[in-house]
Amino acid sequence: MRDFDAAVIGGGVVGLSIARGLAGQGLRCAILDEGDIAARASRANFALVWVQSKGMGMAPYGHWTQRSAAAWAAFAEELRAETGIATGLRQNGGYALALSEQELDARRAAMMRLHNQPGWDAIPWEVQDHATIARAMPAIGRDVVGGVFCPLDGDVNSLRLFRALHASALARGATYLPDMPVQTIIPQPGGGFLIRCAGRDIAAARVVLAAGLGNARLAPMVGLAAPVRPQRGQILVTEKAAPFLHHATITVRQTDEGGVMIGDSKEEEPADTRTGPGIIAVMAQRAQRMFPVLGGLNVVRTWAGLRVMSPDGFPIYDQSVATPGAFVATCHSGVTLAAAHSELLAPMIAAGRLDPTLAPFSARRFDVPQAA
Repeated sequence: MRDFDAAVIGGGVVGLSIARGLAGQGLRCAILDEGDIAARASRANFALVWVQSKGMGMAPYGHWTQRSAAAWAAFAEELRAETGIATGLRQNGGYALALSEQELDARRAAMMRLHNQPGWDAIPWEVQDHATIARAMPAIGRDVVGGVFCPLDGDVNSLRLFRALHASALARGATYLPDMPVQTIIPQPGGGFLIRCAGRDIAAARVVLAAGLGNARLAPMVGLAAPVRPQRGQILVTEKAAPFLHHATITVRQTDEGGVMIGDSKEEEPADTRTGPGIIAVMAQRAQRMFPVLGGLNVVRTWAGLRVMSPDGFPIYDQSVATPGAFVATCHSGVTLAAAHSELLAPMIAAGRLDPTLAPFSARRFDVPQAA
């Protein structure tokens, strides 16, 4: 007898969302968590539930993001009902602010290209000028010339979400196994998998690779590919302040507890989690131009984390042909997609087959011969 119906490798937001969904389908599910040493993208997420900029170059990603965002309100309420933990979901629309006419023109053009793609599902958005934005957020600075507003966007409390996902998965019957770095995954002749960890061996009928950057090493063990790379992002957090930022923006947001998060960096090198004063200074300066009130707040913490990026930046969802029952799920928008992973992806995995609508996300899209 196998220990579990499914083993999810990865204890971050992506892994927990899938494990919660699998447990909700009645599967005996184990969550294998590497531990605090893991290069966990969940540590550095900006906690946005974001739609307006997702899908340039892959229309199905825009559709997948929209489905998840639409499911988020019910998802958050289920988490609260099951755990008593409110995620702090605020889905009242979000802004991408511009500090020059050139920036605003570029954002407008990007949104138009997004919507002109074949197969694109239209979303509501509009370009607003300074005066219009100031009515919604009186604290904006004079340097903000305008911005793009999408009513589908929002944010959550990232720490509460993480705790709620963990508690909900356990409440549904999942087993959490901490400090279990996976060494080897061995497909078994009669089906299923033997997962060798540092502490013990786990036998499972299905295995779901949700280990972020670790998927690059694990995927070939089950006949899959996950060509992911790290991309560093830095974040600043201020002391708590009275509410002034009533909508999330793509680079500045005020949490429901009062602290302001600032994040705007995308760094390909180096692949570590050190912060640097040069980039942080530029981020702080831009944020203060957007919201001058930030000039009077102390920064209490800075940190950096590693995004999980595929070659084209879009998620990878795949199932193994060579070893049926093995799946991989890799993305860099784990918060936005948490509802889809729990409510849509997990039932597919429980049924043993990904829906054809996820075919565009297969890593096979990277198997394109190079031109001579």
